Amino acid sequence: MSVYLYPSFSSFLSATLFLSLFLHLSLSQVEVYSVKVACKVASRFAHTVITSSALNKANSSQEVFFEVDLPKTAFITNFSMSIEGQTYTGEVKEKEKAKKQYQKAVSTGQTAGLVKASGRKMEKFSVSVNIAANSNVTFILTYEELLQRKLGQYEIMTQVKPKQLVQHFEIVADIYEPQGIAFLDAYGTFISNELLPLVEKTVTDKKAHISFCPTMDQQRKCPGCDGTLIDGDFVIKYDVNRAETLGDIQIVNGYFVHFFAPPDLPRVPKNVVFVIDRSGSMSGNKMHQTREAMLTILNDLHEDDYFGIVTFDHHISTWKGSLTKATTGNVSEAKGFVKGIQHSGYTDINGALMKAVDIMMKDKQANKFTERSVSMIILLTDGMPNSGVSSTPQIQENVRDAMGGNMSLFCLGFGNDVDYSFLDVMSRQNQGLARRIYEASDATVQLQGFYEEVASPLLSEVDLHYPDNLVNSLTTSHYKQLFNGSEIVVAGRLTDNSLDNFLVEVFAKGVRNRQTGTTQHATLILSSERQLFISLCTSLCTHYDVQYNVTKDRSLTVTLRDSVRFVVILHKVWKQHPYHQDYLGFYTLDSHLLSRSVHGLLGQFYHGVQFEVRDMRPGEEPEKPDATMLVKGQELTVTRGWQRDFSWDVKNGENVPCWFIHSNGNGLIDGNHTDYIMSGLFKTV
Repeated sequence: MSVYLYPSFSSFLSATLFLSLFLHLSLSQVEVYSVKVACKVASRFAHTVITSSALNKANSSQEVFFEVDLPKTAFITNFSMSIEGQTYTGEVKEKEKAKKQYQKAVSTGQTAGLVKASGRKMEKFSVSVNIAANSNVTFILTYEELLQRKLGQYEIMTQVKPKQLVQHFEIVADIYEPQGIAFLDAYGTFISNELLPLVEKTVTDKKAHISFCPTMDQQRKCPGCDGTLIDGDFVIKYDVNRAETLGDIQIVNGYFVHFFAPPDLPRVPKNVVFVIDRSGSMSGNKMHQTREAMLTILNDLHEDDYFGIVTFDHHISTWKGSLTKATTGNVSEAKGFVKGIQHSGYTDINGALMKAVDIMMKDKQANKFTERSVSMIILLTDGMPNSGVSSTPQIQENVRDAMGGNMSLFCLGFGNDVDYSFLDVMSRQNQGLARRIYEASDATVQLQGFYEEVASPLLSEVDLHYPDNLVNSLTTSHYKQLFNGSEIVVAGRLTDNSLDNFLVEVFAKGVRNRQTGTTQHATLILSSERQLFISLCTSLCTHYDVQYNVTKDRSLTVTLRDSVRFVVILHKVWKQHPYHQDYLGFYTLDSHLLSRSVHGLLGQFYHGVQFEVRDMRPGEEPEKPDATMLVKGQELTVTRGWQRDFSWDVKNGENVPCWFIHSNGNGLIDGNHTDYIMSGLFKTV
């Protein structure tokens, strides 16, 4: 969407946001006397209001410009101007329609504003207005965004360049995160040691308040001069606490937001081929920055990773004919190869990618890699394909057919001449993504930053399922990959506004599973005691193709391979009991589906045990008589009691009479009870 202002000041607004501000009100004799940026963040959703006031001190009318650089992941929700007590409010409209109306207004001399592209992450909103002599104007811009988690943190960046001293300058941020704030940092690229104490931070468990309010004297570059120190970025970085669960859901006013960033997933080994453009257009600084970035990236490889390097112009070269384990010696050898890369020739992107895919596929077919590893190709190029296959649709088709869903493709487009849309589409077709690398002094850092984002994939083909009868109007709930330090966010509308919890299933290809191709199933329960269940369920999913469903009353139904079902119940025990503690009851619902060879502590009784009870007599408690049980050729003393049976009523169960075996079940169970005690659910010794 974009912004447009008529003389009547009806308007349309637009942007895409990341919380960044560039403010510029210009012209001599126009004094900017107030600039305030107020940001409120609740559950990663940022609401920002920029208010700026200026005075035309001249004896004639002056044109005043208001410019703000907005991040490309945000949207404007309101813009207004107040001139001598009269307020003019804008309206939001679709970008292309706004652009046409903007052009029409400009051609007729009307006041207008529009959002345009500006830099790497920003779009610039700018508007100008004529202000009468000795009059003032106040601009108010409101925009919002959902903060995106990258490399384990959220970032709020405010870019401030007032270009003059401001009587009242203020940046204020209030953050509320129901999960709790894990860490928070705030700093400014322009802040000297003298200004550092002005950055005030107050952080409690779930809330944080940050402010920066320098006086005019504190803004000055030097005593008595008019130059300002306020020129750069004010940055807030933070993350939230993450319990050992598979997500966090927040429900407000009939809507929900599900944040999925499991903290306990292990690092996954990767198999990566770096495909580096060495054509003539990469000469000079581009090639130098690429070599520097690659040297750092090679240092970040883990010893259980495998890697290869393909370089190309109109000829294709490889460091080795196959992928190599990232040992210290191999990495050192690869660095020597990278240092020797020279530029020349044309650009054969198709040939280079086909070579990389061929190397990867041969090694996969030879079972060189572990089953739980992930495979990826990272392409760096700065130009159009002009050697070999030059048709970009044909290259995309060739790459998609060759990869066949067996690996991901990540593309880095270096510079302004690259066909970025071609790379973007090709990456998306192959479970990856593309980024533009800007030609600047920090290009090396950009390359390294991109690699850090994609270097640790944790899950692929992530699907988040919600009850159809409870949830509608969902945002995207399928994601190709989840990377370490990132987060998946799904929002939707609830059909029942009174709901305070519901079930969520998360399906993902099992980088945690021991069997290739199995699906990881997980369920999120919104209750104070969910942790015990999630821990058990996560452990089950790690080892088997397991589905499970947790209900509000703390019961858990486990299904193994779409067949045998069990119910796990959390039994609460009197807190002051001398020795009993809360425990899990594990009950089978489908014993007829189990083989008679199934054994273990429970398996001994799946198909029933022959026994006889006789000689009933008074026990220690009148309502609990003792008796003698004949079972497995032995006589055991047993006591009559009651227990809950969940065979028919899975949720509530029913009280049924039963016999309790003494002495830890000696004589009833095979062997001794200590034979069945182990440190983990799936330990065998």
